[in-house]
Amino acid sequence: MVSSRVCVYACVLLQALLLLPNPAISSDEKDNLLQGINSFRQSRNLAALTKNENAGCVADEIAEALEKKPCSTMAGASTVTSTRPQYADYPSVIKKCNLDSNTTADGVILPVCVPKRVPTLVLTNYTQSSYASYLNNSRYTGIGLGKEDDWMVVVLTTNTPAGTFSNMAAPKIVIGICELRATYLSISVGVNK
Repeated sequence: MVSSRVCVYACVLLQALLLLPNPAISSDEKDNLLQGINSFRQSRNLAALTKNENAGCVADEIAEALEKKPCSTMAGASTVTSTRPQYADYPSVIKKCNLDSNTTADGVILPVCVPKRVPTLVLTNYTQSSYASYLNNSRYTGIGLGKEDDWMVVVLTTNTPAGTFSNMAAPKIVIGICELRATYLSISVGVNK
């Protein structure tokens, strides 16, 4: 029973890998990785992840920060995953992407380093490692992808308030409107007396 499930999963993964276009022809390897990850999730009856631009900004910034680090600094798939990677610039990433840090707590950041970012190896690093447990989790609904040199970074988001990777600007505008209305009401009440 178990071996037949493993065979089915292996066949689905192989089909997903074969569907990936040749990197020389590929228009965007991030889209190809997303397609492969969504095929992996579909084989487990999970909803496809949707692109989240804010998570993409975080992924791009983290990939850029990792750009000069050699792959040998990573322990492969056993690397620690975190919403706050182990470098001091995470707060500046959040600021640069104009995010409310309270909306990133439920997300997860998954960096991998693959020499020359060979697409099949990158996908395998996500689907055949400890990272697969995140991809198998229905809690995650959105994705951002970033790449630099040998690095690929996946940021998974949720649809919970603490995992949406929302911008800071929207709440400030709402607060500003509420303050403006309160000021207007206090002026109106004062004038009518």
